[in-house]
Amino acid sequence: MTSTKGAAEAAHRAGLVKEQEDEEEVPVVRTRDGVDVAMAIATIGIFVILACAAVQTMQSILMPITLAIVVGMILALAADNLAELGLPPALGGLLMAAIFAVGMFFVVNALIEPISTLVVETPGMIERSFERLTPFLSRYEWLNIGVGKSGQGQAIADAAMAHAGTVLGVVAGGLTPALFQILIFLAALGLFLAGRVRIRKALIMMFESREGRLSVIRTMNAIEHSLGFYFATASLIYGVLGIVTMLIAFAGGLAVAPLWGVFAFVSSFIPYLGVTLMTIALLIAGFLTHDNWLLALAPVTGYFLLHLIMENVITPSILGRRLEMNPFLIFVMIIFWTWMWGAVGAMLALPLSLIAMTIYHEMTEKPPARQLPS
Repeated sequence: MTSTKGAAEAAHRAGLVKEQEDEEEVPVVRTRDGVDVAMAIATIGIFVILACAAVQTMQSILMPITLAIVVGMILALAADNLAELGLPPALGGLLMAAIFAVGMFFVVNALIEPISTLVVETPGMIERSFERLTPFLSRYEWLNIGVGKSGQGQAIADAAMAHAGTVLGVVAGGLTPALFQILIFLAALGLFLAGRVRIRKALIMMFESREGRLSVIRTMNAIEHSLGFYFATASLIYGVLGIVTMLIAFAGGLAVAPLWGVFAFVSSFIPYLGVTLMTIALLIAGFLTHDNWLLALAPVTGYFLLHLIMENVITPSILGRRLEMNPFLIFVMIIFWTWMWGAVGAMLALPLSLIAMTIYHEMTEKPPARQLPS
C-alpha cells in the first residue's frame, strides 16, 4: 500500500515537472525565407513608386511649398537675430519675408531690360547661327542634303521665325501656372517664417521623452545652421563669380553681359550640371559672336578657369570639410529632382541632400555624455 502511494506521488511530481518544462519552453521563431524578403522588397518598392508619383503629380503645390520651407530655414537665422533685438518672432519672420519679396522684385525689374534686348536680338542670332553653321555642315553629305533643301540656312531661319508665335504662345501659356506657384511660394514663406516658433514647439512636443525632445532640438538647429552657413558662404562666392563672369562677357563682346552674370550665379547652385550648361552656352555664344577661334573661345575659357579655381581652391578653403557630401549621391539627387520638378528641383537637390545628411548625422551620432560638476 505504501509503495503504491509513493509511486503515485512520484508520477504526480513527474507530471508537474513536465508541465513546468512545457511552460518554460522557448517559442520557435520562424526564420524568413526568400519569399518573405521578396515580399518586403516589393512592398517597399511599391511605396516608393507611389510616393514618387504623388510628389510629381502634386508638383505645382509641393514644389513652391518645399522651396519656401528651404528659403525660410535660411532666413530663420536672420529672424532669430531680429528676435534678440526685441522684435517679436512673428513680426521678424514677416519682415524677412517682405525683404526677400522686395529683393526679388528689384532683381526681376533689373533683368527686364536685358531680357527684352535678348528677345529683340534673337531673330538676328538665329539667322547668324545658321549662316555660320551652314559651311561647316556642308562638309557632310547626309547633312548637306537637308541644308540644301532648306535654302542654305536662310529658309531654316525664316521657318523658325514663322513658328515664333507658337513658341511664344507656349511660353505665355506657362506664365499663369508660374505666377500661381510664385504666389504659393510667397504666401508659404511668410506663413512659415511667422509661425516658425510654433512649428518648432509642435515638433518638439510630439515626443514624450526628454531625450527625444533634445534630439529634435539639436536636429532642427543643425539643419538651420548648416543651410544658413552654406548659402551665406556660397552666395558670397558665387556672387563674385557672377560679377567676374559679367565682366568676362562684356570684355568678350557677348550681348547682354548682365544676364550672363546672373546665369553664372544661379547655375553655380546646381553642382556639375550648372557649370556644364553654362560652359556650353558660353561656347555657343562665343562662336556666334566672333569669327576668330581665339576670340570665340576666350569667354568660355575665362569662365571655366574661374569656376575651376572657385570650386577647387576658394570654396574648399572656406567651407572646409564641414559640409562634405558624396559627389555620386549628390549627382543622383540632382538627376532625380530635375526629373521630378525641373530646374527648381535641380536647385533644391543640394539643400534637400544637405537636410537629409544632417538628419542622418544627428540620428547616428551619440549625444555627448553629461558629466556632473565636481
